[in-house]
Amino acid sequence: MAENMNPKKQSKILVIGHRNPDTDSICSAICLSRLKQAQGDNDYEPCHADNINPETQFVLDYFGVEAPRKIDNVRTQVKDIAFRKLSGVSHGISLKTAWSLMQENAAVTLPVVTDDGMLEGVITIGDITKSYMNLYDSSIISKACTKYSNIIETLDGKIVIGDAERVFDSGKVLIAAANPDMMENYIEKNDLVILGNRYESQLCAIEMEAGCIIVCDGASVSLTIRKLATERGCTVITTPYDTYTTARLINQAMPVRHFMTIDNIITFTEDDFLDEIQEIMASKRHRDFPILDADGRYVGLISRRNLLGAKGKRVVLVDHNEKSQAITGIETADIRAIIDHHRLGTIETMQPVFFRNQPLGCTATIIRQMYAEAGIEIDRTTAGLLCSAIISDTLLFRSPTCTPVDKKTALELADIANINIEDYAKKMFAAASNLKGKSDQDIFYQDFKRFSVGKKLFCIGQITSLDADELDALKPRMLSYAETAKAYHKVDMMFFMLTNILTESTDLICIGTGAEQLVQAAFRLNEKASEIRDGIVKLPGVVSRKKQLAPVIMMALQQ
Repeated sequence: MAENMNPKKQSKILVIGHRNPDTDSICSAICLSRLKQAQGDNDYEPCHADNINPETQFVLDYFGVEAPRKIDNVRTQVKDIAFRKLSGVSHGISLKTAWSLMQENAAVTLPVVTDDGMLEGVITIGDITKSYMNLYDSSIISKACTKYSNIIETLDGKIVIGDAERVFDSGKVLIAAANPDMMENYIEKNDLVILGNRYESQLCAIEMEAGCIIVCDGASVSLTIRKLATERGCTVITTPYDTYTTARLINQAMPVRHFMTIDNIITFTEDDFLDEIQEIMASKRHRDFPILDADGRYVGLISRRNLLGAKGKRVVLVDHNEKSQAITGIETADIRAIIDHHRLGTIETMQPVFFRNQPLGCTATIIRQMYAEAGIEIDRTTAGLLCSAIISDTLLFRSPTCTPVDKKTALELADIANINIEDYAKKMFAAASNLKGKSDQDIFYQDFKRFSVGKKLFCIGQITSLDADELDALKPRMLSYAETAKAYHKVDMMFFMLTNILTESTDLICIGTGAEQLVQAAFRLNEKASEIRDGIVKLPGVVSRKKQLAPVIMMALQQ
């Protein structure tokens, strides 16, 4: 009986950016996975946590790259842990065979499956025990429709006359301990008779129309008895066991289907989340629970001990290291590495991990360095993706987050990608600014992050555009939606940046008690100045959320 604790190859390492992913988040995930694959490690898979924004989609389309797989969370699922792969058994196997398999595999439960792998029921040690302790019916073997092949296997016997595939489905089991005259009084048609090597007893049982006789002690069966059994349709089996042992063993020949549990079986699927099934498992006394695949086929068994020390999905984080910005379920994930260019946040890991954080304008710049350090040549597509990420994060070098290293790297990548960086950037930004037909929600969450300072929570969304009129038209819509978003996220303050790339300025929407005053004080603005009006603060020269806005708000909240 096949068994292992790893039902399938370990799932891939998911390379994923923050919620509401931007171009850097998506492109860095793709390019880091490509780097690992170029190094011979195919376990890495790029993913993204939310919808891809128009700018990023433009980049992917331009370079002919398929969007990564979208995932909603990285919570630990049944398929992420090692569970017991114990092969299913047929409902026709004997109780003895089931018991032997349990002993061989140190199991207390066997799944019973159909020929195509669908779960029919389960047989447990408790079920087998009950079959011995609670049975006083001498007709139980026929009621269980027991095959003669099961009887032969259980008794280590041989069939002398008859068909082993026939079923014993009528009559009782009895022992021929009396003389033939007495036997005539209790043997009935179709009975199964256990007897010794006495010719008279064998003859009497056949003449009384027994359905089967079992000859014990390995005794031979005479030609006369064989001929008569053939004529009367009586099955003849021999066994090396004595009468007492045969009588004790024969009930073990019954098929497990007669005793297995078929109703109210608690099953889980490979996609079920561990935190949800733990409660169910804790409330039941079952040792093992069957696991089914998406088509309902049996794949293995899980028990409470499988949950001990279970590790979650293997994950590499790019472009973030804060729990509030990470995909749902990150607290249960097995984080393998973090590649980022932001401030140190609140991600906690269970063990030391590879952590690379550099004060650069873009994660893609770090990924480019990793290619160079590994001696891996960058192809045109990879260069285009990394260059696009740097253009996006630095607003084509206009952002104060941009460093000379970012600019130098982007220009080198543009040459490899064979693009005119100025012309390409305009097309990319124009794609991001194409907001026609988009809902307020889509626009608001196009680039959105959550932050915390002590007990204070706030969020900052941002939209960038080359069109001042378009940004002006968005102000009332975003001002209204920001109120809705604040209530939904249950934060203290909500900010939204409407950033003009050409003028390198931002109109900041401020929602929440004291939000406008906080920004006013943080940037030392005159309350009567034209920079403040109706919950919107004008911030000349401010284009970066990471370097110019978020840190200032955090410092103000701390003070």
